[in-house]
Amino acid sequence: MLCASHLFLMHCMVILKGTIKKLTTKMVITSGNEEDKGSQEKESKEETILAMLGIIGTILNLIVIIFVYIYTTL
Repeated sequence: MLCASHLFLMHCMVILKGTIKKLTTKMVITSGNEEDKGSQEKESKEETILAMLGIIGTILNLIVIIFVYIYTTL
């Protein structure tokens, strides 16, 4: 069972790397106003940070679930 959970965690890490690469790509801003560009860049950065925090929280929850499952089956 430990091998299966280890493989599952490795699979999750591969998925996380791909997701982070997608989130870190630059977005093209087509607005002509400088204030709009600044606010859109700030919002984009905030959304990226929140998305990454959500992914990290999900992974931590999965790790806790796996360890609790292993602990309760022993």
